[in-house]
Amino acid sequence: MNTVRSSWIPDARNFAYLNWKQVDALPRESTVLVLGTAAIEQHGHHLPLATDTLINNVMLGRALEQLPADMSLFALPPICYGKSNEHIGFPGTLSVSASTFMAVVRDLGASITAAGFRKLVLFNTHGGNSSLVDVMARDLRAEFNLRTFTIFGSAGAKFEGLNPQEAKYGFHAGELETAWLLAATPDLVDTSAYTARYIAKLEDDELLQPERGAANFAWLTRDISDTGVLGDPTPSTPENGELWLASASAQVAKALTAIYNYEAKAE
Repeated sequence: MNTVRSSWIPDARNFAYLNWKQVDALPRESTVLVLGTAAIEQHGHHLPLATDTLINNVMLGRALEQLPADMSLFALPPICYGKSNEHIGFPGTLSVSASTFMAVVRDLGASITAAGFRKLVLFNTHGGNSSLVDVMARDLRAEFNLRTFTIFGSAGAKFEGLNPQEAKYGFHAGELETAWLLAATPDLVDTSAYTARYIAKLEDDELLQPERGAANFAWLTRDISDTGVLGDPTPSTPENGELWLASASAQVAKALTAIYNYEAKAE
């Protein structure tokens, strides 16, 4: 039987594993702290509630392994609970309000600032948090003068072999997420329980879109899918999962390197 790891974050990059004297010795101006934001929510009949959090952890962990040892960059313990009210009505979904989520991020930003650190990355792997993460990045910059950065999901990585329909409308528990977990935590995937449902079809060029269109409609998962799946997990394979994790983690590593090297043009 495969063993599910509790964390893929390298011990040497885990901020919570340091003692306060070690933290005190870190260079304040250049050190980058990464705060993962994810969710505990339904992912259909075949994936665990922790899917977004597991993906955050494995993707960030693999990215951190690719960075030079002398780069002062550390992962903070993630925020596992997110704004997940799009999944209300499905047992197991644990959602916090927008105000609660933003208050936690704001208070952590205050603590990071009080400790003298200057660079914070919000690494988000849950779509329901995305707009809040954008708001908080700007607010942390304005209130605390933190150099705040955002990375969303796979940081724009390209996934060879992922069909266009899934790439655009595989929002939740579809092929990509399922393949990632087949590669990372196969014991947590029930391959006998796949269901498929899409929120829209690629060939239907409608003005109204569920997201990122000229005009968008607000949706709840239960409006579209009685199983909670928005995508098609059926073609998922662990081999593709490994390939796509490699692409995603390499892209996240590039983004973290750019953030580490970033110098503000003006303060």
